[in-house]
Amino acid sequence: MPEQKLPLTSTHWGAYRVKVEDERVTALLPFEEDPDPSPIGQGIVSAMQDDTRILHPMVRESWLRDGPGARTDLRGKEPFVQVSWKQAESFVAAELDRVRRGFGNQAIYGGSYGWASAGRFHHAQSQIHRFLNCIGGYTKSVNTYSFAAAEVAVPHILGDYRKFLNTTTSWDSVAEHAELLVAFGGIPLKNGQIDNGGIGRHIQRAGLMEAVRANVRIVNVSPDRSAIAPQARADWMAIRPCTDTAMLLAIGHELLRIDRVDHAFLERYTVGSDRVFAYLQGQDDGIAKSPEWAAEICGVDAEEIRALARDMATKRTMISVSWSLTRQRFGEQPYWAAISVAAMLGQIGQPGTGFAFGYSATNGIGARRQHLPYASLPQGENPVKDFIPVARIADMLLHPNETYRFNGETKQYPEIKLVYWAGGNPFHHHQDLNRLRRAWQRPDTIITQDWCWTATANHSDIVLPCTNHLERSDLALSPRDAYVVAMEQAVAPAGEARNDYDILSGIADRMGLGQAFTEGRSAEDWQRWIYHSSQQRLSEVGLSLPSLETLRAQGWAKVEMPDKPTIMLQEFVADPNANALKTPSGKIELFSETVSAFGDADCPGYAWWRAPDEWLGNRKDDSWLHLLCVQPQNKLHSQLDQGSVCKGDKIRGLEPIQVSPSDATRLDIEDGMRVEVHNSRGAILACVVVNPDIRAGVLRINTGAWFDPDANGRCLGGNPNVLTPDVGTSALGQGPSAHSCLVQIRPFQDDATPPLALSTQQK
Repeated sequence: MPEQKLPLTSTHWGAYRVKVEDERVTALLPFEEDPDPSPIGQGIVSAMQDDTRILHPMVRESWLRDGPGARTDLRGKEPFVQVSWKQAESFVAAELDRVRRGFGNQAIYGGSYGWASAGRFHHAQSQIHRFLNCIGGYTKSVNTYSFAAAEVAVPHILGDYRKFLNTTTSWDSVAEHAELLVAFGGIPLKNGQIDNGGIGRHIQRAGLMEAVRANVRIVNVSPDRSAIAPQARADWMAIRPCTDTAMLLAIGHELLRIDRVDHAFLERYTVGSDRVFAYLQGQDDGIAKSPEWAAEICGVDAEEIRALARDMATKRTMISVSWSLTRQRFGEQPYWAAISVAAMLGQIGQPGTGFAFGYSATNGIGARRQHLPYASLPQGENPVKDFIPVARIADMLLHPNETYRFNGETKQYPEIKLVYWAGGNPFHHHQDLNRLRRAWQRPDTIITQDWCWTATANHSDIVLPCTNHLERSDLALSPRDAYVVAMEQAVAPAGEARNDYDILSGIADRMGLGQAFTEGRSAEDWQRWIYHSSQQRLSEVGLSLPSLETLRAQGWAKVEMPDKPTIMLQEFVADPNANALKTPSGKIELFSETVSAFGDADCPGYAWWRAPDEWLGNRKDDSWLHLLCVQPQNKLHSQLDQGSVCKGDKIRGLEPIQVSPSDATRLDIEDGMRVEVHNSRGAILACVVVNPDIRAGVLRINTGAWFDPDANGRCLGGNPNVLTPDVGTSALGQGPSAHSCLVQIRPFQDDATPPLALSTQQK
């Protein structure tokens, strides 16, 4: 095929052949091995030449004139001045030295979020963390915005989280053995377009349809009918947002009432079921967690809940809980409750049944796979032991030296003088962006490396232009995907852009630490080291890779994955003594003595229900709606929002917001109308799409629109995180609570097209 000769690249949303004409990328063509390629990649074609490209090192005007700490209130508003690379390196090196010598390395916050590139070497997170460790360390973040609450809670229940996330029972096992798949939060195929580290073959659509053809009954428990593709013919239970825990508890109560609990399983494989049963039956608080109780909370008829519980008790059942369920107040509880119900059913560790952490949350969930132990760029050791949960950035900046609770410990926020960000956009991921903007004024200096003018770059003092994955060579070695790709450089870097490694090498040289950072290796040397180390690691587990020369000549290779289905916890269930979990008891801890002993009132050590601060059950009147912010179908987080694919989905230049027909009628809102969505935290502009697949009382909007505030803090780009609350899930996990959010909506009266406030001015 002609496209075989085209350069090959890999991204977090798939592999593509790159078409280049006149030294410009003109198209991305689907990788020949991918049966369900993502359209997201096409968005980079226009973005490569967009005026949002950062072409030169830039310094904010006041910082350049007056130095660190100058007019931090003008971040995001003030023009930038072009400087040379020599000047930029000197500024960064001098500022890092000033802060580490004057305040200690803990005063440096090193931010990166890992989604910048699928390349194993040009991975911004690895690069910036290696560099900061070489200069004496930094305050880091832990956990993710995706599922932080689960990352902390599930290890107390199962002894690990990532291990079981990466060994979710595979789709083929579900198709062959399950009769019922209950999907709390749905199975959104749009999310399955992506996976960290690169994708050779998308499998989620095929996996879901395999289960459908096998006549697995699928139940979509979600406020959004479209959270599962219509081809799945799923039954829809239109639950109120943030009430999944209550429904799961009611299912558990019904299993107890009809005596369909597998007590033998609980006795052999779990601890704490007696405490769970006492809570379900109301012995603790006088409230039985019955279907009638849950119906008032969930907005779902009690008989529907009761019928679902009985169906789960009589069928081979898989319970899937989406990652989104963790991103709410008390987001630890849906996972704890799902595991508890699955244990009561006694089907954990069996083919096709038990529980799963979010089918189609990413492409790899539910794939047949084994973990591939690829090497990566060594980051060294961080001498600074301070860290924060990643979703507590604004708290750290606004409240230095104050204490907070996290996973049973009382910790103290450090005082940050310098933020160095590479490969991420906190003005997308974080909540209450106007609050983050105020917090962002606190450090003396903010440095960002990126290839385009995101809101984070615009709110920085020093901006260093880096290349993107089409402007450099690399290797895609994903531990979660069978395909290995030699990523070819397709075009020359734009302007004066450099790759992260060269940027940091230059700064390290100026600090007298060049050898420590590079170890005398070029980027090509490091890629060879990573690849050869990976060959050795794979050989130790009976797998092989071709030579690097062969890989580059062929463009890609495939590692043979297991020829049998993946079944989560199968080994533990087969022999719980030989394969004990890493919990204190070695068993599934439905009640955790450890968590209970922490003494935090908002997480007692077992699955429980507590109403969130913002939800439909406590709105003042029916003008308030529950806002759901979902992963977009046309980009990865905020990446490529400026590209043609995203722009093509906007309506009148605005982000679409889905409204139920009944709410549209009641609020006098029409399809295609421009609206302002608002609450006490701020406002955004959007364009209405009336959609019968949305539950009444609920709005749905994509995340990822670039934060573009006007003078009043109203986001003209439509970033919903302007509206979401910046509070932790609980003292246990301290994850983001974005989905616990009430808003109001009204027509936007100004008929003029809203101007973009985003500033990329140069002098």
